[in-house]
Amino acid sequence: MKPLVAQTRIELALTLRNGEQLLLTLVIPVMVLGFFGLVDVLPVPDGVADPLDYLAPGVLALALLSTAFTSLAIATGFDRQYGVLKRLGATPLGRWRLLAAKTLTVLVVMVLQSAVLVAVAVGLGWRPALDLPPILGGVVLATVAFAGLGLLMAGTLPGLVTLAAANGVYVGLLLFGDLVIPHDSLPGAVADVASLLPTAALAQLLRAGFDGGTDAGAGPWLVLLTWAVVAPVAAARCFRWD
Repeated sequence: MKPLVAQTRIELALTLRNGEQLLLTLVIPVMVLGFFGLVDVLPVPDGVADPLDYLAPGVLALALLSTAFTSLAIATGFDRQYGVLKRLGATPLGRWRLLAAKTLTVLVVMVLQSAVLVAVAVGLGWRPALDLPPILGGVVLATVAFAGLGLLMAGTLPGLVTLAAANGVYVGLLLFGDLVIPHDSLPGAVADVASLLPTAALAQLLRAGFDGGTDAGAGPWLVLLTWAVVAPVAAARCFRWD
């Protein structure tokens, strides 16, 4: 356990000291939540009385995406390119402890993100009614799916390509993933494709969970479960350590 704890501390320290990582994981979600929570410029789906009921869960989903996908992909991609993964994997730490340390780091950062964003949203006037099963279930499945996609990208592409691709996907999902812009505002064909994205499924489950257990239907669960199975399997088959 000591090597795992030590490596987790190192991973966490590197993440918190990295300006780009902090920008992605905390600064951008807080800015999006603060700006759109104060400035009434975004369209709101029909039936939503308070814009924060739509916006806050979407930004929480964005924060999870930034940590479990974008930051993990970029950090792992450069570790692989510079030979760090190969060298650490050959030490007594081992490959499984290295991956476990990265996973624990993601979880710790997610807890910190959630605490900050919920506090900001509540300060803006958000008053959620919690129903934990869709929230916890959605977060677990989305974390597995996002991490699988991030490791698939990091384990198959060069570091700089991973950096560009991960940031590009992040921006694309921010715009079209039902996080801050409702599907109702998108063209029909785009909305149909966007509804199959893991961010859209997670956001729907979070909104249902923070709305006192409103039924999100089976669709988001099926979409998220599919991504949570396919992405890690693809990553496990395609990942290269050097």
